[in-house]
Amino acid sequence: MIITICGSMRFKQEMMKITQDMTLNGHCVLTPVFSIDEQRDYTPEQRQKLKSAHLKKIDLSDAILVVNVNNYIGDSTNAEIEYAKQKNKQILYYTDLI
Repeated sequence: MIITICGSMRFKQEMMKITQDMTLNGHCVLTPVFSIDEQRDYTPEQRQKLKSAHLKKIDLSDAILVVNVNNYIGDSTNAEIEYAKQKNKQILYYTDLI
């Protein structure tokens, strides 16, 4: 199964662990871009390019996995969930898997 990880960047460590675990379980996992520079601030143009690329990953996926630690889902993640629903993708939630 091809799965795109969605969630707040505040859960970067959790997303990286989930990606590793799911890959080891045989899934193809697509992730957001994780900045290697914690101080990096993207321009509005760069943010739009990252958002567009992430939506393309959802298009390629069978499902999305929402990393909703402590049931937190922000506005951007909600928009990704709605986009995935419009594309008839399966929606999985991290809190349902733990």
